[in-house]
Amino acid sequence: MKKEFAVIGLGRFGGSICRELVKQGMEVLAIDNDEDRVNEFASIASHAVIGDTTDESVLKSLGIRNFDHVIVAIGDNIQASILTTLMLKELGVRDITVKATNDYHEKVLSKIGADHVVHPERDMGRRIAHKVASNNVLDYLELSDEHSIVEIVASKKIDGKSLIDLDIRARYGINIVAFKRGSEIIVSPSATETIQVGDILIVIGADQDISRFEKKVVDHS
Repeated sequence: MKKEFAVIGLGRFGGSICRELVKQGMEVLAIDNDEDRVNEFASIASHAVIGDTTDESVLKSLGIRNFDHVIVAIGDNIQASILTTLMLKELGVRDITVKATNDYHEKVLSKIGADHVVHPERDMGRRIAHKVASNNVLDYLELSDEHSIVEIVASKKIDGKSLIDLDIRARYGINIVAFKRGSEIIVSPSATETIQVGDILIVIGADQDISRFEKKVVDHS
């Protein structure tokens, strides 16, 4: 069965989520208090409505508690974001993801019961910082405050060496969970798998261990 989503706030962040969910074949209710934004999404979302989501009666009239997942993407009004989240919790919405604009906002959202809090500007900033700080890091995904999944390009330093040769798990405490080699993806590579220069290594582990591995084994400089 198709999941039913509601996206509240149709700015750049909420709008992109709405478009992507529709592309994936989901039922999406798009909500905003700006008529122009709602009109823009009238032909994109399953339904698009103008509404003040800090008003409990509006949320009830939309049958919001029947949606599988509600995304609160209000970015320019922290008070409206917090009040909307609080209303959604009180109405019994099962799964709520909320965009935070700063650390204080994030703390409040977590305390009032948001199931997932995202911080897109900060998280994208971290990803970009990791990518520009190293010649080898292609992408970075934070799993927690201390653990990440990172895509690292294999350099000449480790060309022709196997995972046994490098003894990566014992020496660095990280795991290479897959290689990308051209169009081929090698998942859960064997210990005897030989790394080739240009391979993209999908590495998981603690940030400090990944950094140590990248500097000692992979870094070109």
